[in-house]
Amino acid sequence: MKKSNIELENELFKSIYDKTPDYIKELNLMDFSNDGEFTFVLKKEHLKPYDKNKNPEGLNLEEWFANYEKEAKVSTAGIRGPQNILYPQDTRFPINLVGIVLATLAKALVAKEKYTGKKIIKVAGREVRYNSDLFLDAIARIQAANGIRTLVPKERKTIPIWLASFLAFKLDLLGGEYITSSHGISVKNATKDLNSQGSQYLPEESMEFVDKIREIFEQTNKNGSYEIKIAAKDNPLIDEKVLSDIDDGVDLYVEYLKSGVAQKINLDLIKGIRDKIVIENVGGSAYRTLSRVLNKLGISDKFTWFNTEEDPFFHSIGKYDHTPKGEKAFYDYSVDATVVAKRQNGEKFFPVIETLHYDKKLTDMPVGTTVLITDPDHDRLTIAQTEYACTIPELEKAGIDFIKLNEDLILTIFTANQAFLMLMDFWAKQLKSQGLWDKHPRFMIKTTASAISWDEWAKKQEVKVVNVPVGFKEIANIMKKVELKLKNAPDKEVIIDDVFGNQINLGINPRLLFGGEESGGMIMGTEDLIKSNNGRFAIAMREKSATEAIIVASALIAKLQKRQMSLSEYLVKIFNDNNIIGRFDTRVDIAYYNESEPDINKLKEAKIAGEAKRTKNDLFFLSMAMGVKKGIMNIENVKEVLNNTFKSLNFDSLSSIKFVGDGTYLEFTDKYIEIRPSGTDAKTKAYGGGLDKAVIEAYANILGNYSGDLNDFHKKYIPENFYNSTKEEAMKYYLEFVNKDANNEPFVIPEYRF
Repeated sequence: MKKSNIELENELFKSIYDKTPDYIKELNLMDFSNDGEFTFVLKKEHLKPYDKNKNPEGLNLEEWFANYEKEAKVSTAGIRGPQNILYPQDTRFPINLVGIVLATLAKALVAKEKYTGKKIIKVAGREVRYNSDLFLDAIARIQAANGIRTLVPKERKTIPIWLASFLAFKLDLLGGEYITSSHGISVKNATKDLNSQGSQYLPEESMEFVDKIREIFEQTNKNGSYEIKIAAKDNPLIDEKVLSDIDDGVDLYVEYLKSGVAQKINLDLIKGIRDKIVIENVGGSAYRTLSRVLNKLGISDKFTWFNTEEDPFFHSIGKYDHTPKGEKAFYDYSVDATVVAKRQNGEKFFPVIETLHYDKKLTDMPVGTTVLITDPDHDRLTIAQTEYACTIPELEKAGIDFIKLNEDLILTIFTANQAFLMLMDFWAKQLKSQGLWDKHPRFMIKTTASAISWDEWAKKQEVKVVNVPVGFKEIANIMKKVELKLKNAPDKEVIIDDVFGNQINLGINPRLLFGGEESGGMIMGTEDLIKSNNGRFAIAMREKSATEAIIVASALIAKLQKRQMSLSEYLVKIFNDNNIIGRFDTRVDIAYYNESEPDINKLKEAKIAGEAKRTKNDLFFLSMAMGVKKGIMNIENVKEVLNNTFKSLNFDSLSSIKFVGDGTYLEFTDKYIEIRPSGTDAKTKAYGGGLDKAVIEAYANILGNYSGDLNDFHKKYIPENFYNSTKEEAMKYYLEFVNKDANNEPFVIPEYRF
């Protein structure tokens, strides 16, 4: 059994080892320690369930595939799931070596059919999760066996998701594969499929290769077997030289940054920083790339690093030996620093922050020290800052969360909604100070679940806002629509539909000020359009980047240091200067089961039960949103249903209820609440924004935790057949939004110079 010098990690290993049956431990389907070519024979027996006597070779791949297909249709950020970290060939888990092999082969076959006779090149990268190195090796070798050249870092080391995305666009590749589960729990993993734009696959792109897996299974059933060739580890189509020659693309990325957020005006500020900024490098894998970026920008001496060693257990961050209910078991809260939980006594706390041990690490540093917390694939950012405890009354008044480090010192923890409002405001001021602001109309793209304070600020600054469903691929989809209009009619106003159904006039030749979401991911555009090697143009990159956020945040921190102003004071100033009403925001994550459960059978049962609860909650609200859209009920009817269902809440000020692509958005005169089923797990997410934090927290908690049971008031307006077809009808509207004005220009494989 695998051993660790960390007791809690050993507990995880032991629980997985004990719960893994012998027939899984003895599996030897494909041996990637074999550096030479070999063939994996997929058998008809593998598709059916395991039976010790009747089907000892059973892998139950048909059931795996049914769940994989379901996930592909709705996934917001790659097809994610737990894995058996000790035995990656365990096909009982959603993510497993056999599944990775099948999906990679299917994508390769789709690409070869689309680009017959063409030279196909893709990039592949990973972060530090368990088995990521194995999965990267498998992907590269299967692609090589199918004639696809794969660019990988030297020794196949880690790179961030945004760098893989950037390289796919900049080098005009057919796309890429990236292995990560973002800030999810340690035992989870996923492949994020990147298209030729460097953007994550939309569901229709995923379905192309899902259909190809189905074809492979059909052939296997028909012929009894299907051969999958795996190339040698040193196959010349697995190319380490290209990325090695360009330092993994870091030089190209620094050049890109200098055309945007790393302009001289920001770098000069950062170079004047007095008190160093802490970068909390969760998982360790951001350090390898980010340290090079900061060094090439000449600002690396302004930062102190925590956790530079790569560790798939993420330095025990977010890990506990008991569940939220106090039961003795390994429990993982993920590495999302903004997650809020409750102790047994009802006290609210930050479980991830607690495991960062800042009461020991930060108390000897200057008061006002800022901590920039990034996740394993380095695309999200959380901002925190030490302050004197005497500021607590002002923080509570402003709705800024904090934890006590000692009697005199606290750590303020900003939600992404708060942090990104500060960054967009600061960057707008920097553009104005350089005389650049008025050269282009400015716009931003945000998810509906993000703060209404962003919309309010944008209106005050005459910045147009395009609201989209959750997921960065949705933000990228709008970028591509804008670019197509700029290309086809550069002298005309760019008009884009948002997910609310509004037409947004972005003006002539607009520029993206900000694109982001409340979960901590953001991007900023450049003044000049970004150009790929083969002449494609983009208004911004397709993946969120904590590096961009870190550069802007560091420049802001430097400016505030000179003014002796804290981030919390700056945030309140933005609220006041822009007359923002929706100052408060909240997010409630309702998990219906313990994702860290090592017994896969219990895990599957709990997930299925949780998904049913998630769906019931979703359909209760979604059916009313669709009912209003279809004209079978009106807003007064909705108020009647909600007031009689939730008697502790008041819905008299509800002004609209809308389906927003992946959830239901309830707009009030003084707040909003969005109820959204997770696209990747058995969870419900409830978001809120408004002028009273206690009120929005109450609404989000009560609505998010509702069972979804239908009462007579609901049934009075929503017929059973309408309720049962709600999801399919909603999907039609979502696809209509996605496809309207879509940039479906075919990718043309260029003549590569490398």
